[in-house]
Amino acid sequence: MSPRVDRRPPRGGLPAGVALKGVPPTSPTLLHFSEDPGITVFEPRPVASNPDSEPLVWAIDEAHAPLYYFPRDCPRVCFWALPTSTAEDVDRYLGVTDARIVIAIEGAWLERMRETTLYAYRFDAAAGGFVSLEDHGAHVSRRTVVPTSVEPVGDLLTRLRDAGVEVRLTPSLWPLRAALLNASLHYSMIRMRNAAAPPSEKDQKT
Repeated sequence: MSPRVDRRPPRGGLPAGVALKGVPPTSPTLLHFSEDPGITVFEPRPVASNPDSEPLVWAIDEAHAPLYYFPRDCPRVCFWALPTSTAEDVDRYLGVTDARIVIAIEGAWLERMRETTLYAYRFDAAAGGFVSLEDHGAHVSRRTVVPTSVEPVGDLLTRLRDAGVEVRLTPSLWPLRAALLNASLHYSMIRMRNAAAPPSEKDQKT
C-alpha cells in the first residue's frame, strides 16, 4: 500500500528567503494536528499562498499545542502576556482571568468545535530533523517526516479547559485583532482569511 501523504496547505509559513538558524527543538516530541486520521507521511511543502516559499513540515511543541485544539479552518485570535508586556495591557486584556492563554473564536464556530474530531500526530523531533523558529513553540523540518503515533484529541472544549485556556466567543474577531496589533502582549492570529467580514464591510453590503 502506498503511504498516505499529507499534501494540504500548511497552517502558516516563512516568507520566501528567510533562512533557518538551526536552533535545537524545545521538546523531544512535537505535534501536528489534523482532521484526517490516516496520514502516514508528512512531506515538506511550500505555503499555499506563497508557492516560492521553502517547502517545510510544520509542528508545534506541547506547551503551545492548545492553539491548535480547533477545527483546522477555524479563525481565532490567541494572546497571552510576555515578560515585556506592560501592566496596562495585562490589566486591559487579562486582568479578569488567570488563564495562561486566551483564545477568541467567532460564535458561529461553536457547533463545529463540538462536532469536529481532531487527531494529534506525534513526531520525534530529533529524528525528524526539526529546528525551532524561536517563535512560541513553532518548529519546522526540511525532511520527509513519519509520525510516531496518531490519536484523537477528544472533546476540544474539554481539552482547552484542562490546558488552562480561556475560550471567548465573539460575533467578530476584527475589533480584537485591531486592538492587539498595538498591544505589548504576544498574539497569534490563525486562519483569519476564514473570519466573517469586518462589521464595516458588512454595513457596505446592506
